[in-house]
Amino acid sequence: MTTLKKGDKAPNFETQDNQGNTIKLTDYKGKKLVLFFYPKASTPGCTVEACNLRDNYKRFLSLGYEILGVSADTAKRQQNFITKNNLPFPLLADVDKEVINAYKVWGRKKFMGREYDGIYRTTFVIDENGIIEEVITKVKTKEHTGQILGS
Repeated sequence: MTTLKKGDKAPNFETQDNQGNTIKLTDYKGKKLVLFFYPKASTPGCTVEACNLRDNYKRFLSLGYEILGVSADTAKRQQNFITKNNLPFPLLADVDKEVINAYKVWGRKKFMGREYDGIYRTTFVIDENGIIEEVITKVKTKEHTGQILGS
């Protein structure tokens, strides 16, 4: 579970997105950023979460937010997820888990009586200066926009 909290400087990162572009946190300087980590592309919960953000994307943009999703999936799998669900924002293919580890969202999980290592579904809201405004660790996939924007 992440130890990052409101007021912390967001860890810098540089990795590839679904199209092979290099994406860095500094690319978002001067903008608000919703950085959401999800366990696996095209799984039911992750699809519901991503589609909730997609359906409210114009609202996020109107309020000055950019959205960036992160999982350990390959660029190809991320692109398939985007294509299948018509997602308007990039997804980072953090196969080496550099961003995932920087934000401390990788660890031991339990699901249906089985233990394994995986990504904790966590969202960071980062301000224009790279400071964490909010950390959401109990993500409600169907209501995630409301959790982020407070409505």
